[in-house]
Amino acid sequence: MADNRLKIGITQGDTNGIGWEIILKTFADNRLAELVTPVIYGSPSVAAFYRNRIAGLEEFQFNIIGSVRDARRGRVNLVACGQKEIRVTPGEASAEGGRAAVDALQCAMHDLKEGSLDALVTAPIDKQTAQCDDFHYTGHTEYLAAELGGEPIMLMCSERLRVGLVTTHLPLAEVAAAISQEKIVAAIDRLNRSLTSDFGVVRPRIAVLALNPHAGDGGLLGHEEEETIRPAINDCYQRGILAFGPFPADGFFASGNYARYDAVLAMYHDQGLAPFKTLSPDGVNVTAGLDRVRTSPDHGVAYDIAGKDLADPQSLRNAIYMAADIVENRRRWAEMSADPLQHFEREKGRDTSAHDLPEAKNEKA
Repeated sequence: MADNRLKIGITQGDTNGIGWEIILKTFADNRLAELVTPVIYGSPSVAAFYRNRIAGLEEFQFNIIGSVRDARRGRVNLVACGQKEIRVTPGEASAEGGRAAVDALQCAMHDLKEGSLDALVTAPIDKQTAQCDDFHYTGHTEYLAAELGGEPIMLMCSERLRVGLVTTHLPLAEVAAAISQEKIVAAIDRLNRSLTSDFGVVRPRIAVLALNPHAGDGGLLGHEEEETIRPAINDCYQRGILAFGPFPADGFFASGNYARYDAVLAMYHDQGLAPFKTLSPDGVNVTAGLDRVRTSPDHGVAYDIAGKDLADPQSLRNAIYMAADIVENRRRWAEMSADPLQHFEREKGRDTSAHDLPEAKNEKA
């Protein structure tokens, strides 16, 4: 019998951060490996180092493999990649830890592009130590865009809230110049499509935040709202997308107004992520708008607690569940949108061959 269980690739992240701790704690409960086939990319020696530091996991075993093709169902598979021996210094930023993170990511990306993985979940990297000759990106999102093509949107998700970003890893001083009507329209479009195909939301309602305090106060605090953001919202609304705003960011979250919408589109990183992480500490980062599925925990390397057995794995666990859900949602959406009549008939348990169509029946009559 064919194994139709999803293969989820998981990268180790920075070897001096909390990546391995949250991975080990996540799969300490072997029931997760019964739902998906996990394929972890990283160093067996680093995995063993952290396993010995976590209470109760001394007997935990990986199925160490050379290729994703050798992954076994029901096991926690580990594709060994990168240098065999890596010096581990928990809590310390190092070029060696950054290099190990990049090696794991590149190996997993190869398998994702090849189609050997159904989805990718990435543990946190240190964006500074990861910089090297073959990796010069400001984050996973930018790397994924370069490798997979397109212009993805960073989308933070939880059961309570979804927040997308128009700009991602930019200095604050560069944000206003980076925002244009065309870029906002494109972000709303991608967000709308993701909500429909990835999350199964029918006719999503999207709230768009202002850039300036008090939405510019009629031009006293800036003109971007009236000259750029509102025209973009109107453009999308006229094409049938339920986009609303621009809303002042402070009052929008403080009032709980976000609960009326399926997603919020923020203009820049901290405008969206600061309230999101406050309201949803175990959220998930989804790279929407790509033809491959990628998620990650919504936190960083957490050097301050690395190696101390303090890291909470819940965000990683949520990222794995969400990756699997998005893969299945996309499959269902592809089936429905490709041939709506066939899907409708299949749901009724009927054969949709030509002689069952109303026109054919009329001809026979």
